[in-house]
Amino acid sequence: MPWYKYNGGDIGNPNNYTNVGNTPPSCPNPNIRLCAIQAADNMGQPIITAALIMEISNALNNRVETTNVLLCP
Repeated sequence: MPWYKYNGGDIGNPNNYTNVGNTPPSCPNPNIRLCAIQAADNMGQPIITAALIMEISNALNNRVETTNVLLCP
C-alpha cells in the first residue's frame, strides 16, 4: 500500500495528504504530530476508514507509531 504525507488540517480529509509512493517518508523523532499514513489508494488519495482514523488517534494519544501511522516532531 502507498504512503501519504500529511499536509495539515482535518486528518479525516483525503485532500490533506500527498501520495509519496510505497516507501515510507522520513519522519524524525520525537513522536508528537502526524507525519504520514499508509492506506489503500483511490486515484492518488488515501482511503481513510474508521479503523484508520482510530489507529491515527491512538498513535497520537499514545505518541507511538503504528504499522500504518508515522509521527514526527
